[in-house]
Amino acid sequence: MIRNLVVAAVLVASVAASAQSTRTVKVVVGFPPGGGIDIIARALQPGLQEALGATVVVENRPGAGGVVAAQELMRAAPDGNTLLIGNLGPFALAPNMMTKKPYEPTKDFTFIGQTSAGAYVAAIPASLPANNLNEFIVWAKANAATASFASGGAGAITHLNGELLNAQAGLKLVHVPYKGSAPAVTDLIGGQTHLLVDAPSVLAPQIKAGKLKAIYVTGSTRDPQFPNVMTARESGFPALETAGWQGLVGPAGMAPEIVNKLNAALRQALQRPDVRARLTATGSTIVEGTPAEFAATVKADNDKWIPVIKASGVKME
Repeated sequence: MIRNLVVAAVLVASVAASAQSTRTVKVVVGFPPGGGIDIIARALQPGLQEALGATVVVENRPGAGGVVAAQELMRAAPDGNTLLIGNLGPFALAPNMMTKKPYEPTKDFTFIGQTSAGAYVAAIPASLPANNLNEFIVWAKANAATASFASGGAGAITHLNGELLNAQAGLKLVHVPYKGSAPAVTDLIGGQTHLLVDAPSVLAPQIKAGKLKAIYVTGSTRDPQFPNVMTARESGFPALETAGWQGLVGPAGMAPEIVNKLNAALRQALQRPDVRARLTATGSTIVEGTPAEFAATVKADNDKWIPVIKASGVKME
């Protein structure tokens, strides 16, 4: 009798473990592989997998500045099995540029927890005859008919950073959108475009290789990776200071217990040395916080960027 109970207990435990290990959690990324947000998602993957006791897969769904992926998330069941690593693009920028707003960024999702934050770096082709922001402005005005800036997609923060430079420096750089940062960097190196303001994780390797030149950073202090590159404020353009964030987002209507469990798993993942090392290597600062704190950050950025979007006249269809 006792033996039978032991065997039954072992079988139950085995079945439970098997069920747990076969659960799959999909983490959607709204941009192609190789971009800053994709790098962060894949850095988090092993830590989330361990913390959740599930198979975690990263799926890229690029398009419309991250809106395509956000709309897919909206259609998902609020059971915690479909999530998204989001940033400013789909949750403060792109939807606010659209004539027909696809969703309300602050209301139609569940904000589980922030992962990281960081400023941006502006890079130009190594062949361009400029070495800082003010020299680039002189060059851009002298080449107004052809000067352009690249972005990782219409509505992305890389797009708004370029529009912000146009407004603050009196430039008319033509916007050239790409499907993600990786192809934008390729064409920037080749000189097909002339500026990209993106995450250090995206641009640092090419800057260090001498293929691109950094001309300013958007943070309030200099980036340790580029100690000789002035901030926008030091260059005389304090309004160009911007910073981005990344975080884990779910569909609307998630039960509090699921949200809290996912937040705890995310915090656990962020404590792993390998995850911290990979995130830090992207130039990001690790941020751990509550769902309420993350939701407040998203709201604050909507309040900040909506007036900029309206003033610039930028529209997306």
